Amino acid sequence: MELLAAVGLSLVGSGGGVLIASPLLLLRRHVRLQLVPGLISYAVGTLLGVALLALVPEALELLPAPRALGALLAGILGFFMLEKLVIWRHCHTADCDAHDSSAALILIGGSLHNFTDGAIVGAAVLTSLPLGITTALAVAAHQIPQEVGDYAILLDAGYSRTRAFVMNTLSASTCALGAVAVYAAASWTPTALPYVLAFAAGSFLYVAMSDLIPGLHRNPVDVGAVPQVVLIAAGIGTIVLL
Repeated sequence: MELLAAVGLSLVGSGGGVLIASPLLLLRRHVRLQLVPGLISYAVGTLLGVALLALVPEALELLPAPRALGALLAGILGFFMLEKLVIWRHCHTADCDAHDSSAALILIGGSLHNFTDGAIVGAAVLTSLPLGITTALAVAAHQIPQEVGDYAILLDAGYSRTRAFVMNTLSASTCALGAVAVYAAASWTPTALPYVLAFAAGSFLYVAMSDLIPGLHRNPVDVGAVPQVVLIAAGIGTIVLL
């Protein structure tokens, strides 16, 4: 039962981002660019809320503070190194210049990213179902702006809308493999789960604070600070209410 919940929620997280982002590409470019900053602001709130109000407290209940915070720090540094190695980058607009122009690289990087997200959701589910639900929501929220960028890059590379959707969906499906991998590993290393939660918190904080928030400041669309703060607070509030 736990395995089904882990796989199901991992698919909700990664697959939800793909599904919600896909209709945005049917809109005119200027309309899409107006909507994406709001999605990013909401994603920032969900990531910060899950990391600081759910994952970190859970890890601190199961581990001594130095170990839990050490794993959190490892998550931040780990994602920094992965980004430096260009294994993946998060894209938030159609004009993303962080990705290589190769569509294949986008899909490979997305597959690795989704595998990691699936493992994070799986670890959260094995800890508690409510934690798994909130983590899946955070994953879905931050996947949406990334998928918008990925769709745009694939279309620019000559993919049809249908082919871009199918390939992005296949890339997202690796989240299920991540959830299964964590479930299998938990049978012989159950004590590793709180470390995974703390590591996940670090990764969410890194994505929110080093990638998404600076992107809001640099966005060419003139978005006032008040709407951004309201949407960030809405993201945090969603996590608190779940």
